[in-house]
Amino acid sequence: MQVYKFGGASVKDAAAVKNVTSILKENNFNEKVVVISAMGKTTNELENVVNQYYAGNADWQKSLDGVFEKHLTIINNLYDNGNKPKAVDDVKKLIEAARKFLAENASRNYNYIYDQIVSIGEYISTTIVSDYANSVGLKNTLLDVKEVLFTDNAYTEGKVDFKKTEEAIGKKVAELVKTGFVITQGFVGSTPEGFAATLGREGSDYTASIFAYSLNAERMTVWKDVEGIMNADPKEYPEAQFISELTFHEAIEMTYYGASVIHPKTIKPIQNKNIPLEVRSFVNSGKRGSVISANANTNFLPAIIIWKRQQVLLSFSAKDFSFIAEDHLSKVFATFAENRLRINMMQNAAISFSIAVDFKKEKIENVIDALQNDFSITRNDGLSLLTIRHYNQGIIDKLTKDKDILVRQISRTTIQMLMRE
Repeated sequence: MQVYKFGGASVKDAAAVKNVTSILKENNFNEKVVVISAMGKTTNELENVVNQYYAGNADWQKSLDGVFEKHLTIINNLYDNGNKPKAVDDVKKLIEAARKFLAENASRNYNYIYDQIVSIGEYISTTIVSDYANSVGLKNTLLDVKEVLFTDNAYTEGKVDFKKTEEAIGKKVAELVKTGFVITQGFVGSTPEGFAATLGREGSDYTASIFAYSLNAERMTVWKDVEGIMNADPKEYPEAQFISELTFHEAIEMTYYGASVIHPKTIKPIQNKNIPLEVRSFVNSGKRGSVISANANTNFLPAIIIWKRQQVLLSFSAKDFSFIAEDHLSKVFATFAENRLRINMMQNAAISFSIAVDFKKEKIENVIDALQNDFSITRNDGLSLLTIRHYNQGIIDKLTKDKDILVRQISRTTIQMLMRE
């Protein structure tokens, strides 16, 4: 049993979908679970639908039509015989279900609305890929992930019920793979009420690791548009180097600090069952990629460079000018936890406590509203957080030249600097 994950870039158009089926043929598609993300920039397009709807802009209808037309073009380009494939009607049903939901919805909970609409991107992509794979002889079953992956009600940041999920996946998928491979959606789970709850942006990697964990898979493979794991984003740092192997520990440190190669929550499930993860290129599928495992040799790692853009620095100080002590900190941490707002960096002084977070407008405003009676709060927007693991002075100097650094933290292996753009 193996688990494959294909991201949005790997299924962005008809040629890409055909390439995915070729990869599956080359790698013995049987006894595999294939987790697929929304096609191309579909998630962003559906986010636009949600934002227009939430703002009362009637153009959301046209935007939703645009999502359908985009996928209809992909379907038409996949088939040369002129016949109308089943996927056309299936995708239209998904679009119309989203339209009906928005027309009848009475909730003003943005995150709830977001998850119900944005999640259809994964359902559309898996519908198209599954239908096409069957048409070219790759027998598969399309599994609705909400039947087997269960979360709480924390929309946009669903927390997985691993016990219930492991049992459901183990039972359901074991039967389905007897007749071919399984295609399912990434990024999505089911609340106790049966609504969609997403697992966080780029959460399809996490979905794949949940399936690997639940099935005691031999290996998990993430197919990307790069040859494997690099020590930096090549778009940010042209001198980026390929890394052939990493330990689970090093990988989880990288993802914790914001490396985009895999979703931050991906490592824990597979590490718990010692399942290797390989990152391979769907562009050059015959080449071996980077492997994350328990026994990797990481003695010669280069400096690992991670940028997180659009950071917000929130600084809290007690209104009575008292020291920031444990009782203050417990209140701050509890509020961040309640709002599922992840802390990327923190630093305390005698009478202040500063926290850097991703720009998540609604969550930040909720935190400020909850704490402003107890603290004086200052805010700095438009910042960047640079993290360098296995740093050296040359790299630090090169990346921080002429930068205005607001906060700096350093340990034996890692340096972090929060700076103005």
